[in-house]
Amino acid sequence: MTTFSQKSSFIILALIISPSVSATRASKFQAEKPCKRMVLYYHDKLFDGTEKDKANATSVTAANASKLSDTNFGMLVVFNDPITIDDKFHSPPVARAQGFYFYDRKDTYTAWFAYTLVFNSSEHKGTLNIMGADLMTEKTRDLSVVGGTGDFFMARGIATFQTDTLQGLYYFRLKMDIKLYECY
Repeated sequence: MTTFSQKSSFIILALIISPSVSATRASKFQAEKPCKRMVLYYHDKLFDGTEKDKANATSVTAANASKLSDTNFGMLVVFNDPITIDDKFHSPPVARAQGFYFYDRKDTYTAWFAYTLVFNSSEHKGTLNIMGADLMTEKTRDLSVVGGTGDFFMARGIATFQTDTLQGLYYFRLKMDIKLYECY
């Protein structure tokens, strides 16, 4: 048989915990307006294997495409690409994109990206980590911003890709509209 004080303690504890649990369930993520937004340009210049291309190349094939299809299936590219605030390849970079992508489908052109934007400019210091599927046949594609450091400590959001130019296999430029919804 429980005593009155034990029952009272349980009721008081339940009343204390109950509002905090309700408040946690009631809070919903509101993606109305990002806390930070940047539009940047990602330039990828794949090394074509010639001596004259060494100075301009920003990426290299680490694993060749398989012969299973003509969509570069299996090709792995490692990169250290310049990120600019305009669409000019030779503009001063505000960041570097360091990571990899690989072509992951036999029936259409798609790639999977994982990279870090490394900022070291007068405006921003730190990193943003971006990863996800790039469905290249779509006009726009969303990849996840899954974290960051420095000015972007623990940031989360979306990086919307749009192909700005494509010059065969060896050069492409993406417009990245980065919207952060969690900023600390």
